[in-house]
This record gives sequence, C-alpha cells and structure tokens, in this order.
Amino acid sequence: MWKFIVRRLFVTFPQIVILSVIIFILAQMMPGDALTGLIDPNIDPAAIEEQRERLGLNNPWYVQYSDWVKGVVQGDLGQSFRYKMPVSDLIEQRMINTFWLSLLTLIFTYAMAIPLGIISGRWNDTWLDRAITGYTYIGFAAPLFITALLMVWVFGFHFGWFPTGGSVAPGLTPGTFEYLISKLQHLLLPAFSMAVITTVSTVQYLRSEIIDTKQKDFIVTARAKGAPESRVYNRHIFRNSLLPIAAFFGYEISGLIGGSIFIESIFSFPGMGQLFLDSVLLRDYSVVTSVVLIFGIAAILGALLSDIILSIVDPRIRIK
Repeated sequence: MWKFIVRRLFVTFPQIVILSVIIFILAQMMPGDALTGLIDPNIDPAAIEEQRERLGLNNPWYVQYSDWVKGVVQGDLGQSFRYKMPVSDLIEQRMINTFWLSLLTLIFTYAMAIPLGIISGRWNDTWLDRAITGYTYIGFAAPLFITALLMVWVFGFHFGWFPTGGSVAPGLTPGTFEYLISKLQHLLLPAFSMAVITTVSTVQYLRSEIIDTKQKDFIVTARAKGAPESRVYNRHIFRNSLLPIAAFFGYEISGLIGGSIFIESIFSFPGMGQLFLDSVLLRDYSVVTSVVLIFGIAAILGALLSDIILSIVDPRIRIK
C-alpha cells in the first residue's frame, strides 16, 4: 500500500514541475508582462525600462522561471495590478468560496447519482430505468452554462427562491447565524446547477457496473446457494459496483474546476473561476499564472487521490 503511494508521488512531482514550466512559458507569450498595469504607460520609457531591469523582467526565461518558482514555494505569487493587493491574499479569499461550492456540489452529486444509479441498474429495462437513462442523455447533451442559466431564470427570477448573485447578502456580520444562512442560500443554487450535470456520468458508470456485475459467475453461484436477493445486491453486486465510482471520485474534482468557471461567472459568485476569467480579460499576468497553476495541481492531485482510493478498495491494482 505505502509502496504504491510512494511510487505515485514520485510520478506526481515531475508532473507538477512540467506543468509549472508549461504555464510559465505560455504566460511569457501573453501580451505584456507582470509590470503591465502597475505603472502609468505615459511616464518616461527609460524609467519603465529601469523598473523592468530592477524586477528581472529582462532576464532569460529560465532565470525568471527560477525566481518565480522560489516565490511560489515561499508563498509569494506576485502583485495583482487590478486589485492592488498580493495575489496570495486574493486567492485565499476566493479559494474559500470555491471550496465550499465544490464540496456542496459533490454532496449533491453523490446524493443524487448513487440512488439513481442503483435504481437504474437493479431494475434495468423498466420504464423507471428508461426515464433515468433519458435524463442522463439530456444531461450529456446539455451544456453546463445553458443549465445554469435555466436554473437562474426558473428558481432565481421566476420563483425568487434563491439569490442570483454574490456569495452572501451585504451588511451581515461574519460569524453570525444570519451570515451562515445567507452563505448557504447563495451556495445552494450554483451547487445544484452544477450537480445536475456532473451527476449523469456517475449514474451511467454505476448503472453499467451493476448490470455487468449481475451477470458474473459468483453472483449466479450466490443465488444458486439460496442467498436472499437483498444480500446478493447489498453485499456482492453493490459493493463491487462501487469500485469505479471510488476511482472516479478524484476525477470529479478535476471536472469541478472547469465547471466552476462557468457557474461562478453566471451566478457572479466570487470564486476562483470568476477570478480566472476576469484576470484573463484584463491580462492580470500574476493572477492568471497563479490560478492556472493551482487548477493544474488540483487536477493532478485529484488523479492521485483516485488511484489511492482505488488501491484501498481493490488491492489487486496495487504495485508491488
């Protein structure tokens, strides 16, 4: 078990290093640089060039990359010219919002996907299975931003059940009960909108595994021995069908990264996704590189988490 984790960590570290190099090179190709927006472009060009020299922006790319990595390791991600504050402080504020949004989305996803997958797989080829499968087909075809806009219009504007923007009502004191309730109200609709789409792949995976497992020889043997049907499903079919779902858990994190960009923009939710889009449009160099690096590391760690979880639930895949 520990050998497997150590080997995966040895693979993960080079992936992060390669990711950081690619992000830095692509950022270097963007118009402008880290100094853009920090100073008045109308001042003496000689003074601007002096500032670039002082900040090391005229150094070779590998020297700049080394300086950037040292800053990242020390927690110094640079300065945002738009927000006039350190990028690390800005990301810390936004990451908290995205974390709670992602957590609630995962809760909604599995709360809906596991029962639907079990029903569809256990009673396959029934009208109930066809209804659930129809929902998954629609979910695969429907773009996330269309679903989110529909949710905003129906539950936000038409019925007025949920707020349609922000992360908390203005004027509330942090830490109070009213503040927490407002936070939850602002999270529910974005999280549910994303979960409606992220659920469909999990439902299909679980349904397929249950149908496939029902036909295995050990299931036929268990039934032939007279085991109760509930025991066959709960202790044999369902338990074995959860293996790919457990492995898929880490990849759900990667999917939430892309989904949060659309959801946070539509709901004006101040998280990492909205910060990324705003920074790209304004060419906020330091923020863009930092956010992309964090998103990339989260995706890599999600894949690592999936492998570790699968090695726990299925010892056959461990590397000796």
